[in-house]
Amino acid sequence: MLLIAQTTFSQQVVKTMFYNLLNYPSAPPENREDYLETIINSYEPDIFMVCELETAAGGEEILDRSLNRNSDRYESAPFLSNFSNSSVELQQLLYFNKDKFTLIQSQRLINDLRDINWYTLELKTSNPIQIEIFVCHLKASQGTNNENRRFNMVEVFLDNQINLDPDAYVLFAGDLNLYTSNEPAYRALIDDNNSIIMTDPIEALGDWHNDPTFDDIHTQSTRLSNADFGDFGSGGGLDDRFDFILMSENLRNDSRISYIPNTYVSYGNNQNCYNKRIDDASCSGTFSQELRDALYMMSDHLPVVMEFQAEEFTLNSEEFAIQKYNISLSSTVVEDQLQININTSQNIPILFQVYNSLGQKLLTFESNSQKDITVPIGHLADGLYYIKNNTGTNSLKFVKQH
Repeated sequence: MLLIAQTTFSQQVVKTMFYNLLNYPSAPPENREDYLETIINSYEPDIFMVCELETAAGGEEILDRSLNRNSDRYESAPFLSNFSNSSVELQQLLYFNKDKFTLIQSQRLINDLRDINWYTLELKTSNPIQIEIFVCHLKASQGTNNENRRFNMVEVFLDNQINLDPDAYVLFAGDLNLYTSNEPAYRALIDDNNSIIMTDPIEALGDWHNDPTFDDIHTQSTRLSNADFGDFGSGGGLDDRFDFILMSENLRNDSRISYIPNTYVSYGNNQNCYNKRIDDASCSGTFSQELRDALYMMSDHLPVVMEFQAEEFTLNSEEFAIQKYNISLSSTVVEDQLQININTSQNIPILFQVYNSLGQKLLTFESNSQKDITVPIGHLADGLYYIKNNTGTNSLKFVKQH
């Protein structure tokens, strides 16, 4: 009897959330991590992006008490203090589901106000999918000067596109403080002439500020007044669309990972709360009173969420499940040529990636799984490097020296 190994393709959903945490942890009330836990548990994001985080200790508190109180699902990128302006303490951070993602690198883009934090996540599939994530908090308030400062911050992100693969999957999330789609910053972000074209998933063009036409996408303010919150945040009720997740155009319909239509939502907004506080009893609907109560206490902003569908290549047959790959290096100290020894009976291509000690990916190459390969590395600087692959085997490391 001839046994035929079967391969199947399944789908997995990646859930993303961006949230302005409002001066966390110093803004009242106390124990806001409990309210955040309620919000997180109601959605369970795989990628959680935040701004207005004040300290590394606050970031750890969120990880331990809001995300991982009853589990060990999430990890955090390192907290980086604001290099752009030392007098501005508020910063961004990324949390992620470690069962689905690996953090490859964490960097920052410098401008005149607040860093734009740049993270690379790798989705754990047989053929790993990397997502470039930029989290920011643009200049607040109306007026030409503030619009220009928002535009200048966006230009830093766009200028950095030269450092990305033209086919990269990109998310640009943050409190953008935009009042209208006619603002220079927004027009620059979605310009079709950019090397990586960014798109607004809901394409809701217009004047978002104080217009009930856009009541379903407003994210600020969850409160009528900040008097009961130590003057932190803003009041006035829901009447602005400040919070966004933009995506690269290729995420519209890419075969490996793509946006799931109609999943971009102002989270907690039942589309009937214009100029009201989010916990108003008349704002009832899909989002529960309990959730809206937590959102009211947590921040003057609502989160924004959206989902992606990723292709997950799964080897189903027992033959594949028990298959052992033997991958090793001829030498762990090398000068010009890296020799990788491969011992397996499976004729499945193996994807290799080389990272430096800072977590930056420097090389990508592929082999026929049955053949040893030689890789030129003479151009790399001396130092320690790591080799990852898509077989599930442990990473290898080597030292490059002359």
